[in-house]
Amino acid sequence: RLRSAPVTVRFVTNTTKESKRDLLQRLTGLGFDIAEHEIFTSLTAARNLLEQQQVRPLLLVDDKALPDFTGIGTDNPNAVVVGLAPEHFHYEMMNRAFR
Repeated sequence: RLRSAPVTVRFVTNTTKESKRDLLQRLTGLGFDIAEHEIFTSLTAARNLLEQQQVRPLLLVDDKALPDFTGIGTDNPNAVVVGLAPEHFHYEMMNRAFR
């Protein structure tokens, strides 16, 4: 019904553990009729903000989420993006983030 109505359909999630592509595969595997451009995640919002602010982030996100940041410069970071990535929360990485 929504697809035939004059509304925009979006699937919104706050997940930071997987890329939009992985999420799309999981949802279509569950039977959802969904296109990648219809998915909006917290990583999508973070990427949009990074592009708007033109900053270079240190990405403290799960490795599976990294594809959502392809093309974003990360050399000499001047911002930090934090997602659910316990493997990145150790002394050395936290020092990098605070610096």
